[in-house]
Amino acid sequence: MKDLVTVAKFTIKEAISRKSFIISMLIIFIIIVVGFNVPNILNAIFGDEQEKENVLIIDPDNIFADNMIAIDDEEQYYNYTIVKAPMPQDEIKEKLKNKDYDSCLLFKKEDETIKIDYIVESMMAGQTVPEDLINNFSAQYTAVQIQKAGITEQQLRQMFTTFDINVIQTDESAAKGNIMTTMIMSLLLFYAIYFCAYQVSTSITTEKTSKIIETLVTSTSPKTIVLGKTVGIGIVGIFQVVIITIVAAISAKLFLPTDILNSLFNVSAMTPLFWISSLLYFLLGYILFALLYALTGSMVSKPEDIQSANTPVAIFAVIGFYLAYFSMMNPASSINKFAAIFPVSSPFSMPLRILVGSAQISEIISSVALLTLSIVIVAKISIRIYTNAILNYGTKMSLKDVLKVYKTKN
Repeated sequence: MKDLVTVAKFTIKEAISRKSFIISMLIIFIIIVVGFNVPNILNAIFGDEQEKENVLIIDPDNIFADNMIAIDDEEQYYNYTIVKAPMPQDEIKEKLKNKDYDSCLLFKKEDETIKIDYIVESMMAGQTVPEDLINNFSAQYTAVQIQKAGITEQQLRQMFTTFDINVIQTDESAAKGNIMTTMIMSLLLFYAIYFCAYQVSTSITTEKTSKIIETLVTSTSPKTIVLGKTVGIGIVGIFQVVIITIVAAISAKLFLPTDILNSLFNVSAMTPLFWISSLLYFLLGYILFALLYALTGSMVSKPEDIQSANTPVAIFAVIGFYLAYFSMMNPASSINKFAAIFPVSSPFSMPLRILVGSAQISEIISSVALLTLSIVIVAKISIRIYTNAILNYGTKMSLKDVLKVYKTKN
């Protein structure tokens, strides 16, 4: 136990003292702060409010009666100026040229048809008349005709009442949380598990290159080295995740407008069960991938070979992440249930199923049991191969060499 703590301490000290660790953390902090300031940056450049388009309305036939009837002022993106008298084409052209107006709508009534001339300085290829603008005037014309029939403005507003839709899902496994929150949590867990576990192979290979491993082997067992490094880098990984989460939470609170913050991050569904399960799956997922990376790290003796040796494990991690990420769009689907139980993807999928209220107790038990069993199997294989290949300073081992080493007795 004492040797395990010693190796873990040494690994932690080595990991946090690297320039790459410090620089990467600083870059992440900068990205987080700048990212949460995007709305403020856009407001500083383009203004706090969306600029409304100024539209000149020419209605010589008095199609819209005396006034435009406001049906939905909250979603009004245009400033209208109504002119009841005819206006020469040259005068309209001059007003558009002087930027008095962005566009002009000339209404003419012929029999039972309303003809509209949409006048602008120029239009890009493929551009058409704004559909929302025409729909607005169609609604306005209908409102005017109804009002002429003796309907009061209050009755008219009631006729154009908007509907507030509340979605109720009958499927017990359907998602109940904010999908944006689940996506962000999925990315955070993937970063924590994948990149922290990746550092195990880097640490092992680096020490083999510097011959530090020879000192460690003479002082303690290879099994202790593997577990000590896994624990040490795991602690560093948890520290990274906690710091990044704190910085992100503070930045969101300080820089994001309240309405955007509430729409993007719904923390009401984050129960104690979710936080406990997230920590549990982070630890189990990290241990699984860390042991796999320890295996690949022991197979090479040069840092430049690490990436190619880690490729198979990286592919498994990416497959697991995307399987969980994209299936989360439909938590009630069979593929998402499979992703929550499959050991490679369960660390990314199951905490999010718990967050959105889709996970069943039986699914959680099965998922943890399979993930734990996978860890035991991978640990046995990794430690066995690591023990026999730890002092390998030759070229990168092939699959045939790995099988031969595994069959070799300690």
